[in-house]
Amino acid sequence: MLETLLPRLLDSSIKPRLIPFEGKQDLEKRMVAKLRGYVNPEARFIIMRDQDSAPDCRVVKARLTTKCAEAGRASVSLVRIACRALETFYLADLAAVERALGLRGLHSQQANAKFRAPDYLESPDHELSKITNQAYQKVRDSRLLGTCLAIANTRSESFRNLVGAIRRLEAELLALPSGT
Repeated sequence: MLETLLPRLLDSSIKPRLIPFEGKQDLEKRMVAKLRGYVNPEARFIIMRDQDSAPDCRVVKARLTTKCAEAGRASVSLVRIACRALETFYLADLAAVERALGLRGLHSQQANAKFRAPDYLESPDHELSKITNQAYQKVRDSRLLGTCLAIANTRSESFRNLVGAIRRLEAELLALPSGT
């Protein structure tokens, strides 16, 4: 999703680089070394992860924030947790899901209470599969959805916080003196 969302958000002079991990355990095991080893002094980092079954997203965020400090990158890093799962971003914008997947009638369900604040759903991935009649495919459709999500959408607090973090780091980068 970030591959297609970031170019829509960022100034064209900023070239994002995604560093994937093989799941949450790999992220927690290798994150410090990856951050430490990054040599670009202008780099800014957003560490993003799903909450999944963790009981409290604040605990997950605190643990990852501590790892940023261990790597010596606390001042240039922000941690964002997708409450429950990335699919909450999509459930907050059913019109985007409709466009990306070529479906009809989903946007009319946006008024349902569970889609007005989807960060609180227990299984957003199952909910998304259900309302799309199993048409939603995680990897393929996440890329498509990044091109369609309404950036100003505030129904998912997690998504709003992610966009805000990206904007803050973008402003820092644009404020750097040229040639540094």
